[in-house]
Order: sequence, then C-alpha cells, then structure tokens
Amino acid sequence: MADIIIVLIVIILLGLALKGSIKHFKGEGPCRGGGSGNSKKPKTKFLDGPVIGRKTLKISGMHCEHCANTVTNALNGLDGVTAKVSLKDNSAEVSYDREIDLTDLKNAVKNAGYEVTSVS
Repeated sequence: MADIIIVLIVIILLGLALKGSIKHFKGEGPCRGGGSGNSKKPKTKFLDGPVIGRKTLKISGMHCEHCANTVTNALNGLDGVTAKVSLKDNSAEVSYDREIDLTDLKNAVKNAGYEVTSVS
C-alpha cells in the first residue's frame, strides 16, 4: 500500500514538473531572465537616423522566447539602438544610428540577467 502511495506522489510531481517545463519553453513562465511570467513581446523600434554601424553579440544563458524578448527589450531600451535577437543562434544583431559604447551594450544584457560572450 505504501508503494502505491509513493508511486502516485512521484507521478504527480513529474506531471507538475512537465507542466512547468512546457510553460517555460513557451515563454509563459519566469526563467533566468526574471519577470513575472508576463513576457512582453518586443516592440518594433526604428532608429531616428541612418544606421552607422552594426555589431553581433553572442549571448549566453538564453533558453526560451521569454529570454530572447527580455534581451531584445533591454537592448532596445538604449538610445540610438535597435536589436534583433536570435534564440537559435544565441545572438543579437544590434544596429545603431550614433556612437554607442560597447560597455553600454554589455551592461544592458548583463542587467537583463545574461552575459555577452563575444562581439563581432
């Protein structure tokens, strides 16, 4: 009888873990990037002037769409910057219309909960 109870508890716990994992990978739950589970879709941002440069940032720690949206919104929050983040490539292509300090880009990603591993 005790074995049946233990098996039922394990099945329930596995079901809850699976449900949480599915929500996480759909971007509906909080993850390393933080948030309340209400992953804001990144707003389309246009630059004020012509693009004077582009950089590609390799980013570690992104696991789901919520993560990618968090990084996109963090980078788009910088003046003169617009970003397209690829979860598949773990990278962000950043375009800018004014001189931008690389430290500002790295800090925006870091403050969002992720790390820039390389810049090209």
